[in-house]
Amino acid sequence: MPSYWLMQSEPEECSIDDALKAPKKTVPWTGVRNYQARNFMRDTMRPGDGVLFYHSSCAEPGIAGLAEVASTAYPDATQFDPKSKYYDAASRREEPRWVHVDVRALKKTRLVPIAELRAQKALAGMVILRRGNRLSITPVSKAEWDCITNRLLKP
Repeated sequence: MPSYWLMQSEPEECSIDDALKAPKKTVPWTGVRNYQARNFMRDTMRPGDGVLFYHSSCAEPGIAGLAEVASTAYPDATQFDPKSKYYDAASRREEPRWVHVDVRALKKTRLVPIAELRAQKALAGMVILRRGNRLSITPVSKAEWDCITNRLLKP
């Protein structure tokens, strides 16, 4: 059975539109520098898992599209590049600290703002809605996925 995820990206760095324009509609989800989010990618994510593509740190944060995990985790090359803002001087090629997965954009949706997510009782336990949540990748339950895709994203 697939798992489901909410993955946050700043639209200026990689928006759903950028992902849809990428070759094979696939982008590497680089730059994650939180151990728990890294562990989700490394230990739990599998190709075919569903992704809610969430725009963050913008005028109106919210779900902007649907995607899927397109690869298993592999070393994030940005950790080794001193010119990258994601450079990690302590990481070693023979024992990389950071990994990423590739994400394939499936479609752009109407923007579902965080206020609309909060208004749904069925989503009350969603990790993204928890006070103090700072994770850029969070698990989504099957019930939460169904509520969003079958109720909020249906025309």
